[in-house]
Amino acid sequence: MKQASLELSLSVKKTRKREFLEQMDKVVPWQALIDLIAPYYPEGKKGRPPFSLATMLRTHFLQQWFTLSDPGMEEAFFDVPLYREFAQLPEFSRMPDESTILRFRHRLEKHKLAEQILATVNDLLIERGLLLKTGTVVDATLIAAPSSTKNNDKARDPEMHSSQKGNQWHFGMKAHIGADADSGLVHTVRGTSGNVHDVLEGNSLLHGQEVDAYGDAGYQGIHKRPDAKPGVTWHVAMRPGKRRALDKSNPLDQLTDQVEKAKAGIRAKVEHPFRVIKRQFGYVKTRYRGLKKNTAQLVTLFALSNLWMVRAKLQGAQG
Repeated sequence: MKQASLELSLSVKKTRKREFLEQMDKVVPWQALIDLIAPYYPEGKKGRPPFSLATMLRTHFLQQWFTLSDPGMEEAFFDVPLYREFAQLPEFSRMPDESTILRFRHRLEKHKLAEQILATVNDLLIERGLLLKTGTVVDATLIAAPSSTKNNDKARDPEMHSSQKGNQWHFGMKAHIGADADSGLVHTVRGTSGNVHDVLEGNSLLHGQEVDAYGDAGYQGIHKRPDAKPGVTWHVAMRPGKRRALDKSNPLDQLTDQVEKAKAGIRAKVEHPFRVIKRQFGYVKTRYRGLKKNTAQLVTLFALSNLWMVRAKLQGAQG
């Protein structure tokens, strides 16, 4: 008999992965999300009994946190006991295969539940006073897409496009987000192809209750666009070339530079969610073909990043 089959816990060290999952287990509003998805989940009156909704939701989140594909998630259940424990899978029971995992994801996509998951999470944060609605910071980031043509269509994803950043070209999509100016928590997510300019999506990232909005130099002229919302004051960064040309010995230029520095400090909040999904969750490349599926994954990732960013405050409130 091998040691692994004895179910002995011989190590007293708590790994970072276990600590991460314990923290997320405490802060994710599981029951509210289960109640949200339950009307669209099969009851299992015919055929093989389905896995519990809690297990499938936890499996779906494990995929987001550890960048696991559907086949990768199935294999991980066999290799990593910690994943089985988190997904609440009993010992010696069957485990979700890749087809089951895929069907659950398709169900979320079909009923546009990713957006509702983000809304449910944000309702919790608003209730706890962690998400305010007086100011919004907008920004966008490029997400690379596979450029290989080794597929059935012998072509790259037609919904992805190339865009230039500096002197380098990138093929993929853009994630546009609107984040709370105070906490940096994301309230709105839009996915577009990579060649869509940031300013075109800027006004759609506002929730409608803010007084002030902030953006980098790519959003110049946004307040003049036809979709501009009344009552919102935009604070857009000066173009880098113009700011470098300021004469610091001139009191007026010096004051202008200080204002730009203050605006930059507020705009920096919007970079935190990007760091979480790219560095903490490891999401640096699209997994699926088409904007719809990839945008749904992005919305879910940003909902989870919100919980990760305020996990200490949420745990403190629970304690």
